[in-house]
Amino acid sequence: MKTKGIKEVLAEVFKLASFRGDQEAIILRTLKGQNSLIIMPTGMGKSLCYQLPSRLLSGLTLVVSPLIALMKDQVDQAQKLGLRATFINSSLDRSEREKRYKKLDGGEYELLYVTPERFRKTEFCQALKKNKVRLLAVDEAHCISEWGHDFRPDYTKLKEIRNFLGSPPTQALTATATAEVQVDIVKQLGLGEEDIKVFAAGIERPNLYLEMDDLYGWDQKLKVFLEWSGRIAGPKIAYFSLVSSVEKFAQELSKKKINFCIYHGQMSPKDRKRQQEEFLQSKDALILATPAFGLGINKPDIRGVAHLELPGSIESYYQEIGRAGRDGSPANTIMLYDEEDISIQMDFIKWTNPEPNFLWRCYRLIEKNPDKVKSGGLDYLREQLNFYNKRDFRVETAVNLLEHWGFIAREDRGKGISVLEEPNGEMLDEKLAQARFKGQNMKLLEVVNLVKSEECRKKIIYKYFGVAAGDCGNCDNCL
Repeated sequence: MKTKGIKEVLAEVFKLASFRGDQEAIILRTLKGQNSLIIMPTGMGKSLCYQLPSRLLSGLTLVVSPLIALMKDQVDQAQKLGLRATFINSSLDRSEREKRYKKLDGGEYELLYVTPERFRKTEFCQALKKNKVRLLAVDEAHCISEWGHDFRPDYTKLKEIRNFLGSPPTQALTATATAEVQVDIVKQLGLGEEDIKVFAAGIERPNLYLEMDDLYGWDQKLKVFLEWSGRIAGPKIAYFSLVSSVEKFAQELSKKKINFCIYHGQMSPKDRKRQQEEFLQSKDALILATPAFGLGINKPDIRGVAHLELPGSIESYYQEIGRAGRDGSPANTIMLYDEEDISIQMDFIKWTNPEPNFLWRCYRLIEKNPDKVKSGGLDYLREQLNFYNKRDFRVETAVNLLEHWGFIAREDRGKGISVLEEPNGEMLDEKLAQARFKGQNMKLLEVVNLVKSEECRKKIIYKYFGVAAGDCGNCDNCL
């Protein structure tokens, strides 16, 4: 361990005068070689819990994260602070990966971000062996658990990964985790309850007002949304489950000469970044978005969050409304719910959980027909797999999963796809697929129960996350 104290590093490196919440206790525990499960809302300073120790520990801090899209931003911010940080993931071309492997082999980094799938790469493991990993930080730790809302099969290998690294002190970090998921995280890490301390901070958000309206049809949703939006001064986010819904709502607002930004996964990275920056810099902008928007975004003055379609889980809902009012001032949230939203979400769950056999067939088509895939793209795959349904996203999901898992790589600006290695049996496990599908349907049922309940909204949510509370006095049911 290096000689400077944590408060000295906090001031000199991170330019902060004091710690927030449990940050100091977590860091001191880490420096003593102890493990922590950290449940802390996005924007409340989770990254400091492992970034600060990375400067004090003699060796490497390894951050395992599923969010490839955020790694570059996180590394850029860490480098601006003077940390010797980098990331290694499938977004890099071969020559750049090899450069970073060489630097890793030479012990040049103190902070490294990777996806869990990277541990299946022999060359990465060989370069990593030359380092002493002093801290393992597992971001989005709910992915460890098959009961989490974003289950990733490679996260179940974290016990093996910890053993491979020599069982370093470990931080598991997430914004939301039920009691059941917390137990599963600890178990999947190969730890006992006595080996880890849980820090659950900030689940309560007294400054957020929660409202939920049972409506019928888009016309009613548009009318109520416009009334709600007109009452709220300041930046607002409107969330939709489907890209088609974002576009449909955008057309209606355009007819009414209402200004807005827009953000979804089918936009180009350049356009997404431009719209995101416009929203971040504005004092009163409205952005229409899918749940892809908001990850890693810290805009403290958001005054309203609306859901125009039913979210898939209470975890997702609470993370998304949690982007409002981070400055501590009052903020309003509203969910406009239609019975049809249930069928949309059920379809969404079905199409975003392709069967293992479908994944395998998709991989084989890419492997055997690279030229046709390059010229026809996803449409070629859809034609070969013989299905047509506007809500059927199985091809997109299959390609994304195969890419995330490191079995394929996109090239030539995403037009071509090359195979890297054959999917293994564990990734195509039928039982895991069925467990995830069932779990997501149960989570949808919890959201429906929340919407239909006449009890205090926050009391139900806090109970879901294992926190006992009385009536909040700041939701539509209480008032």
